[in-house]
Amino acid sequence: MSKKKKSLTLAQKEQRLAYKLLLPTLLILVIIAIYPLGQVFYTSLTDKTFASGDEGHNFVGFDNYKKLLSITIKELPPVLDEDGNQKIDPETNEPIYERPIRILPRKPVRYRELSQFGFFDKRYVIGATDPDFISAIGNTIVFTVVSVALETILGLIIALVVNSNFRGRGVMRTVMLVPWAVITVVSARMWEWMLQPNRIGFFNTLLERFGIGDGQLAFLTTKELQLPSIIAVDVWKTTPFMALLLLAGLQLIPDTLYEAADIDGASKVRQFFTITLPLLKPTIAVALVFRTLDALRVFDVFQVLLSNRRYSMASYNYFQLIGNRNMGLASAIGVIIFILIAIFAVSYIRLLGVDADE
Repeated sequence: MSKKKKSLTLAQKEQRLAYKLLLPTLLILVIIAIYPLGQVFYTSLTDKTFASGDEGHNFVGFDNYKKLLSITIKELPPVLDEDGNQKIDPETNEPIYERPIRILPRKPVRYRELSQFGFFDKRYVIGATDPDFISAIGNTIVFTVVSVALETILGLIIALVVNSNFRGRGVMRTVMLVPWAVITVVSARMWEWMLQPNRIGFFNTLLERFGIGDGQLAFLTTKELQLPSIIAVDVWKTTPFMALLLLAGLQLIPDTLYEAADIDGASKVRQFFTITLPLLKPTIAVALVFRTLDALRVFDVFQVLLSNRRYSMASYNYFQLIGNRNMGLASAIGVIIFILIAIFAVSYIRLLGVDADE
C-alpha cells in the first residue's frame, strides 16, 4: 500500500514560493559577486603586478597572507653597565633596553617593530613583517566599533525624537539628512579646514576661547588625536543615515501597543525597553550590518585627512595597488577585509538573536 503524499502547509508553500522567487537573484549574485571574489582570491595567491600581465606571474600560495599577518614577540634584553647593572636613561629615568632592530628576526623574512610593552618587569617588542598593515587593521577595527556604536546610539535618539509628534517634524527630517547628503570628499575637506593646527582652524579657535589649549592643537598630525578626529567626522556625517534606517523601523511598530501600555500605566522608559527595543531589534541588526560593512571599508576619510600618516585597511590596499602596483598583495588585503566583514555581520545577527522568523 503506497503512502499518501503529505500535503504541504500554507507556510511551507509560501517558503517554497519565496525560494523560487529568490533563485534568479541568487544566480545573478553568483555571476556578479561570487565569481569576481573567486578571481580576487586566486590573484591573492600569486605575485601578480600591473607590469606582469596575465601570464608573467607565479603562484606563491599563502605567502602574501604571511607577509601581511606574520607577528612575533621578543623579549628585549637590558643594556648593562660595566658592573652588570641595567643602565638608566638620565633624562627620562627609565631603564635602557637593546634596540628592537637588533632583536627582531631578519631571515627568512625581516620583522619590523610594531610596538613595545612591559610585563612583570620585563620589556617586550612586537614585530611584524608588515607593521603598517597590522596597524591599519587596528585602526579600522577601533574606528568601526567606536563610530558605529556612537552612530547607533545618536541615530536612535534622533529617530525617537523625529518619530514623535511636534510642529516642524518634516523640516527636521530634511535638515538632519544634510550631513549625509554632502559628498564625503567635500565634507572631509571642510573638516580638514576646521581642524587646522592653528587659529585658522575653527576648533582651535573655539577651544582657545574656552581656555582649552593654546590654539595650536594638531588634530590630524598628533598621533593621539588622529583617530578621534576621524571618528568625529564620520559620526557627524553618517549618524543621519542610521537615524533614517531606525526611523523606518520605529514607524512599523503599531501605535496600539503604546496605547495599551499607557492604559496599563507603563512609563515611557519601560515602554522603550519592553516594546520599542525588542521590536526594533531586526532593524537595528540590519542597520549595524550596513554600517559595519561600510565602516570596515572606510577609505575616503582616511585618505583625504590623513593620507599616508595613518592607514585604514582600504587606504593601505590603495597604497599597495596604486602606489606599489602589487595586485597579489592588494588582493590578499581585499580578502581579509571581506572575512572581517563576514565575521562582524554574523556576530551581530547572533548577538541580537535575529532569525528568519522575525
